[in-house]
Amino acid sequence: MPQSPVIQIDEKLTAGPKQELAQAPFHVMTKPIGPLCNLDCEYCFYLEKENLFAANERFKMSDEVLEGYIRNYIESQPEQNVTFAWQGGEPTLLGVKFFQKVVALQKKYAKGRNIENALQTNGTLLDENWCRFLHDENFLVGISIDGPEKLHNQFRVDKKKGPSYSQVIRGIELAKKFKVEFNTLTCVHAGNVDHPLEVYKFLKNIGSGYLQFIPIVERLPDEHSRDIGLQLAHPPDFRNPPIEKRPPVMAHWSVDAKKYGDFHCAIFDRWVTRDIGKTYVQIIDMALGKWLNIPGGLCVFAETCGRAMAIEHNGDVYTCDHYVYPRYKVGNVLNQSLGAIVESEPMKNFGEEKKSMLPQKCVKCDVRFACNGECPKHRFTWTSDGEYGLNYLCPAYMKFFRHIDPAMKIMAQLYQSGRPPAQIMELAKKDPSILKKRR
Repeated sequence: MPQSPVIQIDEKLTAGPKQELAQAPFHVMTKPIGPLCNLDCEYCFYLEKENLFAANERFKMSDEVLEGYIRNYIESQPEQNVTFAWQGGEPTLLGVKFFQKVVALQKKYAKGRNIENALQTNGTLLDENWCRFLHDENFLVGISIDGPEKLHNQFRVDKKKGPSYSQVIRGIELAKKFKVEFNTLTCVHAGNVDHPLEVYKFLKNIGSGYLQFIPIVERLPDEHSRDIGLQLAHPPDFRNPPIEKRPPVMAHWSVDAKKYGDFHCAIFDRWVTRDIGKTYVQIIDMALGKWLNIPGGLCVFAETCGRAMAIEHNGDVYTCDHYVYPRYKVGNVLNQSLGAIVESEPMKNFGEEKKSMLPQKCVKCDVRFACNGECPKHRFTWTSDGEYGLNYLCPAYMKFFRHIDPAMKIMAQLYQSGRPPAQIMELAKKDPSILKKRR
């Protein structure tokens, strides 16, 4: 097997801000190539972020920023395990040599820490060289695919508006050939939400053992977006709600809230009777943790947020991947410690507002413990009482979490008694009604 070339690290690029340990672990979504991508997915919220930078911007993380970031991130984390997440745009556009440098820098600054890497890709540029590197360096790879060919190609197209499915499948087959650890990320939108079991079975058949489903929820531009040259709406401002209580104008690819609930219920009903322990679905794993009262899980369902930042290619740090807008910039890794940034007042206020600005309908809701109002980005509708800040996907989560409640309680009881939760499949065969009775 060919050996990876030795990557030379410039020893002069080691200066930077004094590092401060964060009080608790935090996460950074890394955008080393900013919003650049070889695809032109119609629903992508990040492609238009090119408009936030100068027309001649190169959109590639420089050696100075890369080294400063890696050192900063490792030295700011308070625990032994440190996970880097690389995303775009499309990070594989940077080439294998860029990520060989990433690994070399991580080894330089690890100082006994356990370093892990996750890379999210559209899969179209994966080749043997890439897959050999990803396998050898133990990268966890997330590959974006929206279902079977017809469903996938509705919105996931290239720059010429051509289909991307065959290229993605080729990348997945190469990943399997080289034993790259991968999972799938499926965007749920207007085009595939009516086909939950078709999507679910397809993902299993292509070899995905861990499934992530992401709702596509985007509104047409508001004044804040238009002011900075963007075509999708700015995140809602809870402290300054719209004066007129008009229904949001959704982009045509956005998922319908009720259908999104039905989508997850259908997949859960299939999973809970056949696939426990064989197929892992992110939202179901998260839900079981909630019923077991286990801390952690997905940030969107946490009581507060503010510990999952985003870093752009130029070192600028933002409160969240969905909040890469000028008003949410909180620092730059070349002159500030990430540990200090994540513990700063702006970040704490941003995170606490998720909880403090919940509408009373959410505060009193019986599934609040599981949902917590979901992502603040989606909280732009009104309650029946006229209170602003209700999540657009509220109908979906109310239906889903109530639907799975009987099974979750049984699985939690099995787990707490030292028995595998998968035993619910046998119990359900004997008495299917146990999956329907809320207790």
